[in-house]
Amino acid sequence: MKTSEIKKLSQSQLKKELLSYKKEQFNLRFQKINSQVKNTSRQKTVRKTIAKILTFLNKKEREK
Repeated sequence: MKTSEIKKLSQSQLKKELLSYKKEQFNLRFQKINSQVKNTSRQKTVRKTIAKILTFLNKKEREK
């Protein structure tokens, strides 16, 4: 997910996206353990996207 897309989302939408990316990260960890990962670079992009979402969530909470 691009930064420009994240900026447009509301706080509730950001929380939903965060939850879905955390679930994906959880599933990728189990796939890695079982040697079923098809795209190994996906873990890195998911981790970075989670960080971006958390950054914008914190920024929006401070603006209140």
